Amino acid sequence: MNKDLTVGHPRKVLWSFCMPMFGSIVFQQLYNIADSLVAGKCIGEGALAAVGNSYNITLLFIAFAFGCNIGCSVIVSQLFGAKDYNVLKTSVFTALIASGVLCGILMAAGLLSCNALLLLMKTQPEIMADSSLYLRIYIGGLPFLFFYNIATGIFSALGDSRTPFVFLVFSSCANILADIIFVKSFSMGIAGVAWATFLCQGVSCVLSLALLLKRLAKLKTTGSVAVFSWRIFRRISLIAIPSILQQSFISVGNMMIQGCINSFGVSVAAGYSAAVKLNNLVITSFTTIGNGISNFTAQNLGARKLERIGEGFRAGRKLVWCLCVPFCIAYVVLGKYLLLLFMDRSSVEALSTGRQFLWVLSPFYFVVALKLVADGVLRGISAMGQFMAATFTDLLLRVALSFALSALTGSPLGIWCSWPIGWTVAAGLSLLFYHKKCQSLKV
Repeated sequence: MNKDLTVGHPRKVLWSFCMPMFGSIVFQQLYNIADSLVAGKCIGEGALAAVGNSYNITLLFIAFAFGCNIGCSVIVSQLFGAKDYNVLKTSVFTALIASGVLCGILMAAGLLSCNALLLLMKTQPEIMADSSLYLRIYIGGLPFLFFYNIATGIFSALGDSRTPFVFLVFSSCANILADIIFVKSFSMGIAGVAWATFLCQGVSCVLSLALLLKRLAKLKTTGSVAVFSWRIFRRISLIAIPSILQQSFISVGNMMIQGCINSFGVSVAAGYSAAVKLNNLVITSFTTIGNGISNFTAQNLGARKLERIGEGFRAGRKLVWCLCVPFCIAYVVLGKYLLLLFMDRSSVEALSTGRQFLWVLSPFYFVVALKLVADGVLRGISAMGQFMAATFTDLLLRVALSFALSALTGSPLGIWCSWPIGWTVAAGLSLLFYHKKCQSLKV
């Protein structure tokens, strides 16, 4: 059901809107967690490292899909808040067409360059074949990834965060079951893990698009609706391109960091692969809540209810900090047992690496969560330059410090320490930009 985010108590509206989004991203992350879990437990440490190694490249493709999601979502939110349904529908169709073209280009580029990217990350020879196989199957499913992200972005823009949640619960549970069947029953190895994700994402994509078109048909419009508009395309691009660049550079930075990690051996790479999935569950959850704050901000900006933007920021800050507490406690106290979901007790070095990674990063979730809330407001008011400046600062610091500190300490501990430093500096910038923009809007 579509929901107007411009009415009602801001905290109650935002929390009820964002919590299903939080649940959705938890289940979406189960896709990757399930892949690593089944690979590590049912195939072996090498397979776990291969999935983790490929994951850094898949994040590059996810960056483009995420950027399309954000670009369309922010513009549709503004139009929904302004009740301009004719242009809203044109925006949806324009986004779907443009995303389809971009997806085709990325599929061709990905299939041609995946081995080169794996070599660039210093992928160990013993996991090269599995990494390449997993990656090629994943690239084949990119249309599902792109169109599903567009659909969920539009649902969120219309104030509906529950429909994507239902789809993800179904597809994530199905993916876990399919992983186990393909690997254990059919003995498909790493290919079974990849095909399970391919099929489940495909089903979710088709169902979500069908429901989206049905939902759009209920919005009353006057006259004919254009299926493509260059003017709307430019508006979407002004939001999408900075988001794509931001996420892409982060992915490239992660690939460079992965190369540094790979130099310490397969066991360290396997431990990092497991721990980073747990870390990404948290970061992606907060990013998704930030997207919800972007939708809330954009709808209220479109309705010219500017005073609600600041109230939304404060409500979002309370929400993410409440979520930080259980994550931080779980990773510090129970990190070992969570990592054992992915590996055996015999993987001593991998287990030690993962625990160290979680111990260093988890106390700083409160810092990065605050940054992502401020980023959500900045995107919602189309302040993409400031948003990119803060994000790139974080990335550049993490990449540079990963190499410098790992060389200085002679261990991967130096790499882990680069994360909190980058987060802290970037959070300060995001908050500074947020307060300046609020002053200019008189929020």
